[in-house]
Amino acid sequence: MPVGRLHHLIVDCPDPMVEARFWSAVLGDPITYADDDFTVVSASTAASGLAFQRAPGLTPSTWPDPAVPQQMHLDVMVDDQDAAGEAVLALGARRLPGDHVYADPADHPFCLIRRPIWASPVDGSA
Repeated sequence: MPVGRLHHLIVDCPDPMVEARFWSAVLGDPITYADDDFTVVSASTAASGLAFQRAPGLTPSTWPDPAVPQQMHLDVMVDDQDAAGEAVLALGARRLPGDHVYADPADHPFCLIRRPIWASPVDGSA
């Protein structure tokens, strides 16, 4: 029997709305809550998702340099890594060293991983 269920992954960042807009566009989920210091991206107001909280003075990750650890990273499954890479760059990501590794606008590293065979296509065709 589980103790609980994941509500949101909370991510510190300098500007919650910038992060929410970026991840909303990447994941295709809407921004379901926003105030000056906190935003949520989730499938609905009744679903778990990603939340972003204002953290002034946050030291961005220097990954792959271990001086400042990556703190967290997301693996985003995609149908086409190259096309998804171009899309996230157009949304404001930047490329990092490694295979399909990027940083979001607040410099949080994330990876675009090829969709596993057990998962339905990301584009909805199945």
